Order: sequence, then C-alpha cells, then structure tokens
Amino acid sequence: MRLDFELAGQFLPTSRLSANRTAILLMAIASVLSCPSLCAYADDAMPKSSAEAITMEVKDALPLTKFYDPPQPLAAAEPGTLIRSERFAGYSLPEGASAVRILYHSRALNGEDVAVSGVVLLPAGRPPQGGWPLIAWAHGTNGVARICAPSLMKDVAYGDEGLMPMVAAGFAVVATDYAGLGTPGAHQYLNKIPQASDVIYSIPAARQAVHGLGKKWVAIGHSQGGIAVWGVAEREVALRDPTYAGGISVAGYMDFESWASDGVAPDPDNALFWPLEAFGIKASYPSFDLSRMLTPMAQSRYHDVTTQGCYYYAYAVFKELGQQRSAYADWANSPEAQQYLHDSQSGDKAIFGPLLVVAGDDDRVVSIKSIMTSVQHACSIGLPIEFRHFPKLDHDPLMQETTPEQIAWVRDRLAGKPWSSNCPAP
Repeated sequence: MRLDFELAGQFLPTSRLSANRTAILLMAIASVLSCPSLCAYADDAMPKSSAEAITMEVKDALPLTKFYDPPQPLAAAEPGTLIRSERFAGYSLPEGASAVRILYHSRALNGEDVAVSGVVLLPAGRPPQGGWPLIAWAHGTNGVARICAPSLMKDVAYGDEGLMPMVAAGFAVVATDYAGLGTPGAHQYLNKIPQASDVIYSIPAARQAVHGLGKKWVAIGHSQGGIAVWGVAEREVALRDPTYAGGISVAGYMDFESWASDGVAPDPDNALFWPLEAFGIKASYPSFDLSRMLTPMAQSRYHDVTTQGCYYYAYAVFKELGQQRSAYADWANSPEAQQYLHDSQSGDKAIFGPLLVVAGDDDRVVSIKSIMTSVQHACSIGLPIEFRHFPKLDHDPLMQETTPEQIAWVRDRLAGKPWSSNCPAP
C-alpha cells in the first residue's frame, strides 16, 4: 500500500515526487524512524535538579481540598452522574473566562464505579445561540500522585500550550483529571480504557454542572491524552453517542505491543517513564510484581516519584541518577504487562467518527515511527482517520503550534461539514 504524507497541511503523494526528492524524503523518514518509541527528550524548560523541580511544581500548585474527597461509601450511580461542583477563581485563564470544578462518576478498568475530578473552562461572555462549542480535553503525562491533577494547578497543567487558546477561541473545555489524580485511588496511568471512560463521562457531568454548553462535542488529547482519544473513538463504536463528533489524537503513542521489543539502555532523559509505567501496570493489574520490571535502583526511588511529586520531579530525580538502567530487558514478559500493553494498542480496532492523528517529525518523546506504522495499518483496514504530520516540531511544540489547525478541524466537525479520510487508496 502506498503511504502519502501530509506535511504542515500540504499533502505529498510519494508517487508524484521526483526520484531525487523521493530519495531525500525517504532518507529523512528513515532517520526519524530509527529512534525507539520513547526517544531522548530534553528541554531548556526542564528542571536541572530535584530541588528546582520541587520549586517549579510548588509555584504552580493549588491546595488539595475536601472537594476532591468523594462520599464514603460512594453510592452507586450511572457513569457521568455529577457528584458535586464548585466555581473556582484560582486559575490563570484568558481575560473574562471562568471555571467550574466537577466531581463525577466514571468507571475503572475492571468496571468499578470510581469518582473522577475535572474542571469546565468557560469563555468570557454569554454563550452563543446553541451553546458554547464543546471540547473534551485529555491531558498528557503529569505524574501519578494524587496531587498531580491538572485541576490542582494554576495553569491546569497546559496553560498556553493549546488549552487556554481553545478557551480564548470561544470553546468550553471539559478537562478531566483522570481517576486517581485529584481523587483517591491508584491512577491507571497510560491505560486508555479507563482514561477513555473519564473523558467520555466528563461530558454529561459537565452538562449537569454548567448551562449553556453546545449539543455536540469533540475530544482532543495530547500524549497520554492522545492515547485516551483513541480509546474514546473505540468506545463510541458501542456507545454511538449522537453528540460525539470526532476526536484529535496529538502525539499519542499507538504501537504498544512493539514497545516490549524496545531497548532498555540507560537514558537519563526518559528514565522517569519506567517507574510511571510500572505504576500504571500495578494500578491496572494489582498482582503485578514491580521487581519483575524495575531494577533495584529504580525501585528505591519508586515510592518517592509516585507519591511526592509530579512530572518535573520524577524527571529530575531519575535524571540525577545518570547512566543507570531503570528496567530489565524482559520487563514485558509478565502476563500483567502483556495485557496492559494490549489494552492500549491502537489503530487495529474499529472506531466511530472521524479521528485526526497529529504527529511531529522531531518528537523526541513519542517516536513518529509508532504513529506512521499504526496509521498505515489503520488505513489498510479502513478506519476513518486523517493523518497530518509536521516537520521540525517536538512533543510539546507540536501541541502548541498546531492548535489553530486543531480548532479549525473542530469547528468543521461541530458544524457538520463533510469530512473525508486522506488515507491512500489500497
């Protein structure tokens, strides 16, 4: 099957390129595809020490209040049922915008009723006729401790990196925290099944808490949230929610089942992912033995980085350990790890509604290799997807720089405009 490439909005069929240009393009792609699924990532904004990380996180933190404590016992209710809501004025929002925190019922991986927190961000002014156009936002990796909920951060974790520009553009944004972030309980990190539930059921909860929301909605997720949006699209095959208009997965890792074959060589910039991943497996499948995955060094820091800080802290703690291996080569051999990876495999199952997949060629956190490989397979089995990838954009700049394109795509879906896949013909 011929794979076409859309670069920064321009669709380039490889069959129409000259021989020289094709060779150059293939060389560029090969260089990108040579890195493993989680490539080295370093950024000037990243903390240089664990002490600096603590300072950065404390500066942005908001108090964990009783609002986040669900009733005990939690009375049974349908997913999406609102438990409570409160207006909150402590966020850094666009001028005139406002926020309402929500606590609502969702479902864990095993189907258990769980409480999830989140926040509804509302644009300035009165809602237009038909209500505010609506986005369900799925955030990226922020840590796994309870204090790592985006709604417990002044910038809601993302700030101007896509999130606040959506609000400034006139969208109401329902931003789930995911279960275990904000609320008690272990966060089933990077498992798209429960995180998809948290995204989907945030919408009916928001409608109970806030008036003036539009009828239809689109899901947008970045990184961990990009994985969750694939889960949303898969769940909608059964739910067939007539108000769901599609999704956008930005830098969402897809080829989980090949992750087990990636190397575990020491990599200080990415070492933090190993304890977070181990936490996610353990939260998803409690029988998992951490010692089968994490080296003694990583185990010695595991409790600290999964309870005492968030993303910056975990990054800094493991960065300071230098060239020490965090995981064993056979880390994925346990049945729990294999099932966990299978849970979030994407691009191989039916989805409902159009799904825009956005990737950056220079992403040093999530390799474009997994995106391109899975997109090609998704196209081959006829999934309703659209693929856009952008040169010279790393993981976070990809979200920020493509926000205008995402907003335009959302407007078209909410307006009911015709959509077609850009998958090449078989």
